[in-house]
Amino acid sequence: MPSAKSHSTVSRQWELLKHLPKRESGITVTELLVRLESSGFKISRRTVERDLIDLSLVFPLHCNDDITPYAWYWTPGVNVELQGITLTEALSLALVEDAIRPLLPASMLSVLEPRFAHARQKLKGLEDDNPAARWLEKVASVRPDLNLQAPDIDPHLLERLQKALIDEHQVQCQYYSAHTDKLSEMTLNPLAMVQRGLVTYLIATAHPYTDVRQFAVHRFRIVDQLDKPVEGLQGFDLRAYLASDALQFGTLAKIQFQAWVSERQARLIRETPLSPDMTLEQVEDGYRVRSTLSNTWQLHWWILSQGDAMVVEQPAELRTHIGEMLQRAAAAYRPMREMVDVAGTVVSLTNMLTATQSVAPRS
Repeated sequence: MPSAKSHSTVSRQWELLKHLPKRESGITVTELLVRLESSGFKISRRTVERDLIDLSLVFPLHCNDDITPYAWYWTPGVNVELQGITLTEALSLALVEDAIRPLLPASMLSVLEPRFAHARQKLKGLEDDNPAARWLEKVASVRPDLNLQAPDIDPHLLERLQKALIDEHQVQCQYYSAHTDKLSEMTLNPLAMVQRGLVTYLIATAHPYTDVRQFAVHRFRIVDQLDKPVEGLQGFDLRAYLASDALQFGTLAKIQFQAWVSERQARLIRETPLSPDMTLEQVEDGYRVRSTLSNTWQLHWWILSQGDAMVVEQPAELRTHIGEMLQRAAAAYRPMREMVDVAGTVVSLTNMLTATQSVAPRS
C-alpha cells in the first residue's frame, strides 16, 4: 500500500501536469508554484523544477529555454488526456454531493457516482499531508431554523417525477394533502423541481387548471407518467417564478409593511435588510421599520417568531391577524392554576343554574 507521502507526491505531480498549457508560450515555474500553493501543496520552487524535469522523462513535455524565465508546455501535436480530478474539483464535488442528489434524475446521478467516489478517495488520500484536503472539516452549511429531520422520499416515485420532467410529459398521481388530511387523484403538468430547505417540491399545474402550485415530493403516493405532453411549459419561467416569492407560500400581493422593533432587533435587520427599500427610523423606545414585502405565510411566521421584539403597525389587516393569533397563543399558555380556577367557576355556575332550574315553578 503506498504511503501518504508517495500519494501526495503523485497527486502534486498530476496536478502540475493539469496546469501545463498546450500553447508554446507555456507557463513559468513561478506561475506553477503559485497555482500549486493555492491548491494546498506546500512546496519549494526547487521541488517544482525537479518535478518538471522528472515528468519530462515520462511525458511529452517541452521547455522553452529561448525566453526568460523558462516556460513549460505540452509538446505540440501530442494528444494527452489526463483522467481524474484536481483537488479543487474534489472539494467542489464533495460539497455539492448531498445538495444535488434530490435534484438529479437517477440516470444522471449514476454517471456522477464514480466522480463522487473518486473525490472522496482523493481527499482521503491527501488529508494527512495537504491541509487543503481537510477543508471539509472546517466548513459547513446549517439551517437557521429548528433542526428538523428531512422527510422520507420514495426514490422510485422521485425518479418517475424526474423522468416526467425530462420527457416533458404529464403524470397521473395520488397526492396526500397534509392540510386537508386526504388523498387526491389528479393529473399534473410538471414544470420544475425546487429544493427548499429540507423539502423538495414539484412545481406544476393541476389539469385542467392553469395556476402554478407546489407539491411536496414526499407526499406523493402513486406516480404514473402519461403519454400526453406537458401543458403550459412554454409560458413558465422558473427564475421569474422564484423571484416572485412564490416559494414563501401564501399570496404574492405586495404590502407596505410598517412595524415597531426593539433596538436589538433593529441591529439584526440592519445587517440583513428585509428588502432593498427598507428604512429604519429611530423612535423614543426603539425603531420603526418600513419595507415593501410580499404578504406570505413565511412573513407571518417570521413576525410571530420575533415575540415582543416587534409590533406590526401597518397594514391594519396584518396587524389584526397577528394580534388575534398572539391572543389565542397567550390564552393557551395561561397558567394551569388560573385555568383550573376558571374551570371550577364554570362548573359551579353550571351547577347553580341547574339547581335553580330544578326548583323553579312550572307554568
